[in-house]
Amino acid sequence: MQNINEIEDLIKLISKLPGLGPKSAKRIVLKLINNREEIVKPLTKALAEVYKNISRCKICGTLKPTSIECSYNNCKIVEKKYDKICVVENLSDQWSIESSSIYKGYFHILGGTISTIGQKKEDLLINSLVERVKKDKIEEVILATSATVEGQTTAYYIQDSLKNCEVKITKLAQGLPVGGEIESLDDGTLFSAFKNRSNLNSNSE
Repeated sequence: MQNINEIEDLIKLISKLPGLGPKSAKRIVLKLINNREEIVKPLTKALAEVYKNISRCKICGTLKPTSIECSYNNCKIVEKKYDKICVVENLSDQWSIESSSIYKGYFHILGGTISTIGQKKEDLLINSLVERVKKDKIEEVILATSATVEGQTTAYYIQDSLKNCEVKITKLAQGLPVGGEIESLDDGTLFSAFKNRSNLNSNSE
């Protein structure tokens, strides 16, 4: 293929997306080039709108319109009031749980794990989680981090951070395979993990 800088740059960018390598990126770029009006033009507009109008909440980590300003005592993303918070690592985990209709409550998206390369404890939204528990009258925090070493390390750190809060702390249990990630689980496995979640408070000193 003829070396064209613009195309090469686009291939490199697309190959960075999850599940895509250079070969898949090339096929996507060719599809885009052959469908300029049907795909490229509306895709460019949609991406620009998302970049301009959608941001990540600095308190709970979920996506929100940039125009909405949230506070600990006034969440404008979720209008209904809940007494539970489900803590997940990434937005994809939240979407997986939401699509299963297993859980009804608030979400708190950390943005990764403590042991993720380049990720520091202060980069995760753990401090804001503690504040939410204190100010939103939360009765239960469900730790839905993955069953990987990084996910479990993060869960233990969160449990320790909440030790001075009067809140029930539970953890997804049966059905969550060792090394498993939330976004890859089917609805049945998620249902079992939520239904049989274990209470961590009884294990704390």
